[in-house]
Amino acid sequence: MRVLVTGASGFVGPALVTTLAQAGHRVRAAARRPPPFPTSVEPVQHGDLADVIDWLPLVEGCDAVVHLAGIAHVGLAIPDALYDRVNHQATRSLLRAAETVKVSRFIFISSIRAQTGPAADRVLTEDDEPRPTEPYGASKLAAERAVVDSPLPYVILRPVLVYGPQARGNFATLSRVAALPVPLPFGGFRNRRSLVSRDALIDAIRYALTADLARETFIVADRAPIAFSDMLAALRRGLGRGPGLITVPRALVSAPLRFAGRADILERIDGELIASPDKLINKGWRGAADTAASLEQVARQIAAGRRT
Repeated sequence: MRVLVTGASGFVGPALVTTLAQAGHRVRAAARRPPPFPTSVEPVQHGDLADVIDWLPLVEGCDAVVHLAGIAHVGLAIPDALYDRVNHQATRSLLRAAETVKVSRFIFISSIRAQTGPAADRVLTEDDEPRPTEPYGASKLAAERAVVDSPLPYVILRPVLVYGPQARGNFATLSRVAALPVPLPFGGFRNRRSLVSRDALIDAIRYALTADLARETFIVADRAPIAFSDMLAALRRGLGRGPGLITVPRALVSAPLRFAGRADILERIDGELIASPDKLINKGWRGAADTAASLEQVARQIAAGRRT
């Protein structure tokens, strides 16, 4: 199968491109600045997704598209209109090109934030009505609706927070906190979060390319959620530190964040966000079983990268 992968220079893209090529797919890797790839991969450039892009030359000859490209994180300084142009309008434009050449499958990598805010009061499933709470999630949901309105066979994947080496955004911040050589006041933070490893997400994309999943939407997460304090403990073990977590009254942790106007951070460390991957698992996807062990391994890789 010839597969166009957009966003091939991001956190997930290079590893996905390499994995697909090793599995025997012919991969066309699209990015503004494509990184080095195996010789079997065809790198192609495109312009800024905020501008008008002629996608047709990129999709010609392809059997499938995996659309990763977009603004991947919530940013306080990013204009709402930019989220819409990059995450929604560029997806719509790519869909039109893919329809022209009649690709056999369009895989759209959305986000759990198309479905919810940074916390939820119940276990989320695909049956819940999407209620994004900020422009990033709204732009992803608008792109999802464009995909659903297309006549193409599609699979929409909604990953939760993705972790792995070279991760950016929230996981990068969490890793830096875990690396601090001081006790951390999060021992009592037993609120649970769903995470997904980059490897597990890549496996879900591979599965979506060939399995009988056409015109469906799936949450992608490790099999079980993990408490916030256990995340930090696993990362600290991987970094070669003791757990170093102490229990401090939550008010002493939360008050400075609220005072600083950063309730968004508080929601991420003190709120629960549990999303069920059962729908995709019941279709045959394996999913990662032990998030703590996977986080510990990622932390070892991060530590090794810092030493080189």
